Amino acid sequence: MHQFDLRNRTAIITGGAQGLGLGIAKRFIESGAEVIIWDIDKEVIKKANQELNSNKLTLQIVDVTDFENVKKNIDEIIISKKVDILVNNAGITGLTTGLWDYPIDEWHKVLNVNLNGTFYCCKSIVPHMIKNNYGRIVNIASVAGKDGNANASAYSSSKAGVIGLTKSLGKELADKNIAVNAVTPAGAKTKILDQMSDKHVKSMLSKVPRGRFLEIDELSSLVTWLSSEENSFSTGAVFDISGGRSTY
Repeated sequence: MHQFDLRNRTAIITGGAQGLGLGIAKRFIESGAEVIIWDIDKEVIKKANQELNSNKLTLQIVDVTDFENVKKNIDEIIISKKVDILVNNAGITGLTTGLWDYPIDEWHKVLNVNLNGTFYCCKSIVPHMIKNNYGRIVNIASVAGKDGNANASAYSSSKAGVIGLTKSLGKELADKNIAVNAVTPAGAKTKILDQMSDKHVKSMLSKVPRGRFLEIDELSSLVTWLSSEENSFSTGAVFDISGGRSTY
């Protein structure tokens, strides 16, 4: 395993108490970073604390759909710490059903977590990064945001929005030492698959030329590089990690 250097860096990872976020947190800690995990689920936060068991770890209950809650926590953190890295990982899949049957409330719920949550976190942390003339932001999008998944219109739309936000913010900060990039994973072996029907999961897998789901360690490696000082040029970009499903 290649060792990226995140020593003396502080990272916030949203939705970091399980799945992809937990894998990223583990890799960050192994790379020397101080990690602040934000999650809304008290039980998974307890489990994450036990699993990671690190003095470089802080866990906080934060609702990324509540801008005031996000900003309050950022303002409290930066009193004593310099936040160098933000990973917007918090996300939900929503229902798998045709658009014409999609419940309005569910549509708003998915976009609120996946897209608005990413916007709120970026809006709150970017001024701090500008002041420090350093920052790395990685937004966890999805191959669904590039291709569009049938029966997942809310999820696909929200992740397409994350890609657009990434490109826009990357250009806005390009003259500063702040990199903003997105990754677009295919399906991974996480509990998020439990939110989908078996038929939908099989359909996802059938589109991946590699013939398997993404491993968490594979994604965390890419995210760690994007979050490191070594990534000094790429910004506003979309990094595909879809097993060959979507390569543009």
